Parts: sequence; structure tokens; C-alpha cells
Amino acid sequence: QFRKKRLRFGRSRIHEWGLFAMEPIAADEMVIEYVGQNIRQVVADMREKRYVQEGIGSSYLFRVDHDTIIDATKCGNLARFINHCCAPNCYAKVITIEAQKKIVIYSKQPIGVNEEITYDYKFPIEDTKIPCLCRTESCRGTLN
Repeated sequence: QFRKKRLRFGRSRIHEWGLFAMEPIAADEMVIEYVGQNIRQVVADMREKRYVQEGIGSSYLFRVDHDTIIDATKCGNLARFINHCCAPNCYAKVITIEAQKKIVIYSKQPIGVNEEITYDYKFPIEDTKIPCLCRTESCRGTLN
């Protein structure tokens, strides 16, 4: 019963490019699936290093579980443009369809036309901090 939401990517006030609603989205609706290549952690580590060497500033690696990562860096969809926000309007959920795990982005609340789609990346805490640019009142200051 899912109809793909009309979305567009464009310049974001948070960070470079973002994903925006082109229609109203109600709370608790599926917004978009995060699509890419399913790879193992070892492959993800190698690719991350290679992307840096190739000058690719952003990689789009999304952890599904302990063993699997979805890499949308070179073969993904618009979901890879969703920015992190400490007060997001969406959340990511791992679902299983026909024995395959998928990452789906759902709305937490109603989203208006031209509103940017955001979710909390929930990066693990590390010593080297990645600054957060969401500028919300509840901003934690870092992504990790």
C-alpha cells in the first residue's frame, strides 16, 4: 500500500545538498528506501579509504547490522542526500522483506511541502568529532 513520495534534492541550509518533500507527508509514513550496494564491513573499510584517495568528500555508507552496510556512494538513490539533524522529522528503520534487510526512512511527524527531510545519523561516539551543522535548539554540536 506504499506510494512513492514525491521528493526532490536541492541546496540545503544544513549541509550542501538535501532532500525535500514535494507533497505533504503525514506522520508515520514511509518516505523513501535507502538504496545502494550491500557490502561487508571489510569492503566498507577499503572503500572508505579509496573514496578519500579519489577526493570523494562524502561517502554514503549506512550500517544495516553488524555484518552488512549499504553503500550508496556511487549507486544509490535520492535518500543519500538526507542530512543529519539533532531534531529530525524522520527516522531510519531496518525492515526485512523476503529475507533481505532494507533501510527505510519513515516520517516522525507531518512534513510540509518544501520541508527538508532529516534523520539522526546516530553515529557511534568517537574521539575525533564530526561537527553538526543542523543549528536546531537541541543540537548536540557533533554527529558523533
